[in-house]
Amino acid sequence: MTDLRTLLDSFVEWHLDAYPVRATLLGATGREDTLGDQSAAAWTRRDAETRAWLDRFAAVGDAGLSLDDSVDRDLVLSTLRGEVILADEPEWRRDPGVYVGPILSGLFTLFLHRLRPEADLVASAVARLREVPGVLAAAKANLDASISPALVVKRALGQARSARAFLTTALPGEVSDESLRRGLVEAAGPAADAFDEFATWLAEFAERAKGDWRLGERKYSALLRERELLGYGATELHERGKAVYAELDAEMRELATKVPGGSEDWHAVMAALQNDHPPTLEAMREEYAAETERARRFLIDNDLVPFAEGEQCRVVPSPGFQRPILSVAFYIAPPPLTTSRLGHFFVPFTPEEFTEEQVRQRLATNARAQMPTIAVHEAYPGHHWHLSWMAGGERTVRKLFRTPYFSEGWALYAERLLNENGYFADPAHELAHLDARIFRAARIVVDTALHCGEMSIEEAEQHMATKASLTPGTAVGEVNRYCAWPTQAPSYLTGSLEIEKIRADYLAAGRGDVRSFNATIAGSGALPLGLARRVALGG
Repeated sequence: MTDLRTLLDSFVEWHLDAYPVRATLLGATGREDTLGDQSAAAWTRRDAETRAWLDRFAAVGDAGLSLDDSVDRDLVLSTLRGEVILADEPEWRRDPGVYVGPILSGLFTLFLHRLRPEADLVASAVARLREVPGVLAAAKANLDASISPALVVKRALGQARSARAFLTTALPGEVSDESLRRGLVEAAGPAADAFDEFATWLAEFAERAKGDWRLGERKYSALLRERELLGYGATELHERGKAVYAELDAEMRELATKVPGGSEDWHAVMAALQNDHPPTLEAMREEYAAETERARRFLIDNDLVPFAEGEQCRVVPSPGFQRPILSVAFYIAPPPLTTSRLGHFFVPFTPEEFTEEQVRQRLATNARAQMPTIAVHEAYPGHHWHLSWMAGGERTVRKLFRTPYFSEGWALYAERLLNENGYFADPAHELAHLDARIFRAARIVVDTALHCGEMSIEEAEQHMATKASLTPGTAVGEVNRYCAWPTQAPSYLTGSLEIEKIRADYLAAGRGDVRSFNATIAGSGALPLGLARRVALGG
């Protein structure tokens, strides 16, 4: 339908112009020289425009729309409705990370993807560096201590304190030409000074911050229903998490007896397995690289999925500016608006200031028994396979907007898929696979309870340290993330279970085999699960 497609094209251009750092991540060119207007007036204008776009898409009826067109429309509607649900306390007034994160990632991704000649990349980086003092000044003017949670502010503070080393050392280290590197170092100095001053200000601001990090049951349930298009709210999700946890607990008790020296106490068995880990952070990266290649070969040998032409997954250390806020492995996809199919699996290195014991705990949380599952999740056929495959799709709007309830759900489904096909043949590996799944069940229970006011942070940390195989230090980092990122933690297992249901219906309807299901649903994007069901089942 021409009118909808014209509307979609206009919306995509508006979004990329409004959020130039995100445009860089997606591979859209022409916006690399700016971080965007971060003034209160600009944010207020964008908020108003978001509501106007919502009204325009809501006015598009079903008449004359193909299935794909209606899915595109509903994807935009669900995205915009999610933003409106949170609009009474907008992130740009409560979270310093809204400013800090895009500055650092906007510089990092320029050189990660290297879509242009080095001289052009440096020119864009210099232009963005010159905007840093103004962006941080806008942050100070915009942030409201009455609604900013101290916990959220302190997360951004950790990133702000890592900025100088990143800007003055790591970023110039990406440049091979000496004269270009000198220019980048010169531009980085004032930006680093601005970050130092901002970090000092944030430390004081954190003392004044009185906002509540809890989302509340009403907003939590509204996001599940209206943004994620699930047919239930926070209470039912919480109960589902508890039920699946109990099922997995029983399964793991039986399996743990098959591990050499094991018993029904799977917690103790997993704790013992965590003593076998790589000796150093770099050794951990090397072992992850080997596991990533093994998983890819298994997919080929068993013909479980097709592959995007030219796809490649690099296994690299996590960037320094992410280490204070992310304690687990993560992935950055190929820029989907380009022909690149090169993705990056980031291994969770620790911040420089970590003690020897904190480093040991990080290594233990990435034990050799656990590494096969994590590599499957992050790379093959998890995030890298999925996002490199979907990048070849024709629907532009689906490349811009994706929900973790599909993308993280897919990665957990990928673990299940390989287990069904015998990949985790070693009982220790299979137990670790189930441990990763029960960990996600515990996340559902904790995240819903935290944000609905039924669990304290201390109780949540204890729950994650005893109900999952997390070291105490990692449990603290996990819960901090849940508090700052409501509804994301349940996405993994919730999404996996929903995808498994869709697959069962797909196979029962005779629409194809498992390989064709994987290609179809993963190739459709990372849609809210209600929309993914419509695509897979044809209506």
